[in-house]
Amino acid sequence: MSVLPDGLGAAIRGTARDIADIVRAAPDTGRPVPRLTWTFGETAAHLGQANVLMAELAAGRSHPYGDGTAQGIAAANEEALAAFPERAAGPLADLIHDQALAFLDAVEERDPEEVVETPMGPLDPARLGAYLLTHMLGHGYDLARSAGRPHMLDRERVELTLPFMTAAMPRVADKAAIAGLTARYRVRLWGGARFGVTIADGAVTTTTGPFERPDCTVLTEPVAFLLMALGRIDPVPVMATGRALAFGRKPWLGPRFPGLFVAP
Repeated sequence: MSVLPDGLGAAIRGTARDIADIVRAAPDTGRPVPRLTWTFGETAAHLGQANVLMAELAAGRSHPYGDGTAQGIAAANEEALAAFPERAAGPLADLIHDQALAFLDAVEERDPEEVVETPMGPLDPARLGAYLLTHMLGHGYDLARSAGRPHMLDRERVELTLPFMTAAMPRVADKAAIAGLTARYRVRLWGGARFGVTIADGAVTTTTGPFERPDCTVLTEPVAFLLMALGRIDPVPVMATGRALAFGRKPWLGPRFPGLFVAP
């Protein structure tokens, strides 16, 4: 029996292949990447390094990385990138792809209940796999946009990220934004996936099931949900085009929801 949930291993493998194809075909790794300060080559290098880290964690090798805050992880990213000079397309494509496969090999040797310390806190192997997929999809989107290629995000892959996303939400909550706020959200993705988010006393908790009487239900197109959560697109155009809707007893809470969290 697989340690990872159904479909997650295939999604990781397919996403790594899709990204590697984009990187390998890039004629210029010095080109800019929308919304990032990194070049295409730096983004690919970071993604390759992150896949190495994930494979090491899956293999049981401890690897402290940042302090779990967005600022700490960003600083660790810059330090690691400066120490890794490879920017050539072929080697970076191979690194991204091969280390994702190394993760899949290693994670199947783990105890499904064993907790692994990660840059985003303690996670079991299934959530660690969802973390890897989330990170690859975010930077895969960056690289695809930079290269003018179609991205690899779809509803099935986004839904497989939710175990990590819901685990990470309390950690990435914006303390200033949630201060004084009491609200119960139900988040629904087109296609059926849903989860609950409670904000009270300056803290965030999540549940895998929806609340019976939420204050606000946020209904979003899955790809838009993930891209908003990762800071790749702005919420206002998403809401203006109907890809995100808010309704319920307190629908005015809906537009506030994306701003309650800071993408690491």
